[in-house]
Formats: sequence, structure tokens, C-alpha cells
Amino acid sequence: MLADDVLGRERERYETPLPQSYYEAFEEIDRDQNQELVVVEDETGVVGTLQLSVIPSLSHRGSRRAIVEAVRVDSRCRGRGIGEDLMHWAMARARERGCTMLQLTTDKQRTDAHRFYERLGFVASHQGMKVRL
Repeated sequence: MLADDVLGRERERYETPLPQSYYEAFEEIDRDQNQELVVVEDETGVVGTLQLSVIPSLSHRGSRRAIVEAVRVDSRCRGRGIGEDLMHWAMARARERGCTMLQLTTDKQRTDAHRFYERLGFVASHQGMKVRL
């Protein structure tokens, strides 16, 4: 699913076998108690996924915050509420973990995703910036 759109096809490699870097990343995430990889399955297989990261923060009075990354729903399954269920799960899980904020970044080109997140209560309150290393 990471490669299932125009942006993902540019940055991901979906081939058999998968590059070793994906396996190494999975193992590193799996060992970290502050990381969770979540999948949604139906009778056809995996139809949704996200990564939830919990990080301590000195700001906001030393509170924890959660970051959601790699939110994906199989393009054939969109419109069924899978993404909404995933995000509601992430919000609840972040609260369980003592987080006071859930944040994410979304590519500026993903206007449908922006509307989706705004509908769930997310506010575009900050300007996100990245640098390739």
C-alpha cells in the first residue's frame, strides 16, 4: 500500500523480494516499545495500515505526544470507513499511552487526505518542513 499511489511509487520499491531495508526497519520498529505498526484485515487480506509513535516532549509541560505515519488504505477499499476507524483507534491508543496530542504530516499534494483529517478534527496549525539527508 505504501507504493499504491503516484507519490508512493516515486519513493518506494515494491518488488519480490522486498529490499532488505524494509525488513530491517520492521525489526527495529518491532523492538521499540514506543512504536506500533497497525494493520486492518478483511477477508481479502490487509486493507489498511498505520504507524503510531509515542515520544516524550519537554514542550507542553513535559507531555507525551503521538505521531501517526504511513496511513494507508487499499485504494480498492476507500470509502468504507477503514481510514476513519484506523484514526479513531490511533487517537484512543494515544490517549491510553498518556499522550496529550496526536500529530501527523501529510503531503501538500494530498488534498483529499487534508479534507479527511480536517473532518476528524485535525487542524493545520503548523508548517511542516523536511530536508533529505
